[in-house]
Amino acid sequence: MNKRYTIDASVSPRGSLELLSQIEVDKLKKAGENGLYKLFRKCALAILNTGSDSDNAKTILEAYPDFEIEIIQQDRGIRLNLLNAPANAFVDNEMIYSCREMLFSAMRDIVYSEMEKCSTRINLNSSIGITDYVFHLLRNANVLRAGETPNMVVCWGGHSISDVEYRYSKEVGHSMGLRGHDICTGCGPGVMKGPMKGATIAHAKQRFNASRFLGLTEPGIITAEAPNPIVNELVILPDIEKRLEAFVRVAHGVTIFPGGAGTAEELLYLLGILLDPENRLLPFPLILTGPKSSEAYFSQLHEFINDTLGFEAQQKYEIIIDDPERVARAMRKGIQEVKRFRKKHNDAYYFNWLLKIQEAFQNPFHPTHENMAALDLSADQETHKLAASLRQAFSGIVAGNVKEAGIRAIEQHGPYKIRGESKIMDPLDKLLTAFVEQKRMKLPGSAYIPCYQLVK
Repeated sequence: MNKRYTIDASVSPRGSLELLSQIEVDKLKKAGENGLYKLFRKCALAILNTGSDSDNAKTILEAYPDFEIEIIQQDRGIRLNLLNAPANAFVDNEMIYSCREMLFSAMRDIVYSEMEKCSTRINLNSSIGITDYVFHLLRNANVLRAGETPNMVVCWGGHSISDVEYRYSKEVGHSMGLRGHDICTGCGPGVMKGPMKGATIAHAKQRFNASRFLGLTEPGIITAEAPNPIVNELVILPDIEKRLEAFVRVAHGVTIFPGGAGTAEELLYLLGILLDPENRLLPFPLILTGPKSSEAYFSQLHEFINDTLGFEAQQKYEIIIDDPERVARAMRKGIQEVKRFRKKHNDAYYFNWLLKIQEAFQNPFHPTHENMAALDLSADQETHKLAASLRQAFSGIVAGNVKEAGIRAIEQHGPYKIRGESKIMDPLDKLLTAFVEQKRMKLPGSAYIPCYQLVK
């Protein structure tokens, strides 16, 4: 990625943030002490690169080495002076509205999550405390809205997909949008954009004036998967685990499209939670879908789930091939069941409090070479615990593929070594090999060098 055209500009808040305290401004300005400035700069650069054709965070950061942000505190509120900013985020020297809105959403979330983390009220050493933290982050972003009927569908899938798969994701989004569903994704390109685009047209047809296109991301992935312009609510969670919990807490149903390691991570995360004995009676519609050309992909994934987590895990989802209308009808039916269940048990529609999430799915997993080698990938353990370990393995692969820190670690120390029993490693090897052959690890046209080695 070569250096691009840049521009200097001064922008004020729009939508999410009007005022910061002096302490909050000081925290953002101190680059070395707490890293907030560096973090905000990275997220801001990703937002200003909306539409980028790169999925390499390191490459994007290196393309704009002189990009800087000056945070100005003034009587009328804060103002940002952007130096050497990507020019494609501006029209006639004015920042595009959605970019400005997301830019200040990023500042809001980074500042609030840091201030909350330092609060004595927050306890990140317990499952309940972590859930409470996620709740407050979402509430501060105005994501949680009491009184709205359940209609939020989370869509997961790859950023590196074929044109056929992308068009299919739009068709599914259109079918769900016609039935009044809002869409939540990881906010990037590919499957994170397709369902939103389809639902946008559907909502226009139905004259829905309050469409919600919620994008949930985290600092480690946002640069590789810059927000798409359809997102009208952006939330940046502190890490991948908080992001995944936010997805399943706000979701009334989940649809999974073709993807790669990140999609497998998301599926394993949700299956691990649903396999927990405390969640087995809780309704949670989960549909895997794609066009006819993706049927082999889902067969491989289905086989992998059977070989590692077993038959019970396969019963937690439905596979629907090449039928957007059927997907939308099944999702609508499933969400109606969710509504009845939550009403019966006095659970909120806007946040799934009854869902039990173990700390193994909540505590941040740092994909160092040591941690990746120490994963427990043995068959002799409870299935939801195995799912947690497999989720972490895929999380590390995602980091090695696209995250700046992961890419640098691989460059310095070589590929991760993932160890486990043959009963688990053989199906894992088969699935990852299929992902590589189908070019699901990188954007089309990019040569893929594996960031991992499997050791049996």
